[in-house]
Amino acid sequence: MNESIISFIYSNMDKLLAVLFIILLFFIPITLKKTFVDEKAVKEAEEPCTVFITVEGEEQPIPLEEYVLGVVAGEMPVSFHEEALKAQAIAARTYALQTTDHGKKPIAATVAAQVYKTKAERKKRWGKEYKRNERKLRKIVEATNGQTIVYGEEMITAMFFSTSNGKTETAQNYSGNSIPYLQSVESPDEEIVEATVERQIELPIQKWNEALNINWNAEHFKSLKLVRNQTGRVQKVISTNFEMSGREMREALGLASTDFDIAYDVTNKIVIISTKGYGHGVGMSQYGAEAFAQKGWNAENILTYYYSGTKIKKFQLNESECLKTFSLANNSN
Repeated sequence: MNESIISFIYSNMDKLLAVLFIILLFFIPITLKKTFVDEKAVKEAEEPCTVFITVEGEEQPIPLEEYVLGVVAGEMPVSFHEEALKAQAIAARTYALQTTDHGKKPIAATVAAQVYKTKAERKKRWGKEYKRNERKLRKIVEATNGQTIVYGEEMITAMFFSTSNGKTETAQNYSGNSIPYLQSVESPDEEIVEATVERQIELPIQKWNEALNINWNAEHFKSLKLVRNQTGRVQKVISTNFEMSGREMREALGLASTDFDIAYDVTNKIVIISTKGYGHGVGMSQYGAEAFAQKGWNAENILTYYYSGTKIKKFQLNESECLKTFSLANNSN
């Protein structure tokens, strides 16, 4: 074969290889991109969507599990037993989902709903212990991820409070509505884990009268009667031309609980009020949960005890709810 033919063949082979190289450069990114997109789609399909909670006073919606961590930090001492903290996490998650309709409505960050502490607030409160405490609570929240309390198949209103008087209160006594899972149960040994179960306040008679919008004197205290219910709390306060529910009096005077006694110091004109427990008394007692956890109870035992007839169930949004929640989270501003 002469040299000119050989040169022609080699010249054309070079052109052919160049064309093939250009074609490969075009197709490789498309193939890689398709693979990446497919893997991402599979991952997203496998993971349930995130519920976002809109907290009043916060600029951005907060992922549910991050919100639960902030509530556990705000509602319970971080020194509590892990099982008590897990019970609080599950109760807080349930309360948030039920109250916000799965993230569609905002929720207060105070005792009006449940106390929520931001990361900045946790850092300020814990100081040098921040990292250790944060790790502990994240472990707690992750261990209960998605768990909620249900009665039948419906998520409950998971009310909770600080300290009982030895028994929890019924929903019937508190609000007038009978709720099967919010019944009275014994809550023993709370005084072992909470030093301040009993409290006392003193009010000058003028402050008493102003708070209750009345005009009492010593004679009214002589005829005073406290009508108690089966849990030992004051259901009704009665005196001459006066009647008020124990709950109304607690709220008006800022009392620790509705288990109270009233005495009047005639000489100094001072009303002395003694209380036992702290909070409304309905649902789970937080210090009661700690007392049970120290006895070896796990979170599920604690919750199903305080919320009668309930069970723990994993929560997950369906596809349509997931899309609505995502939309809300991205348009909350």
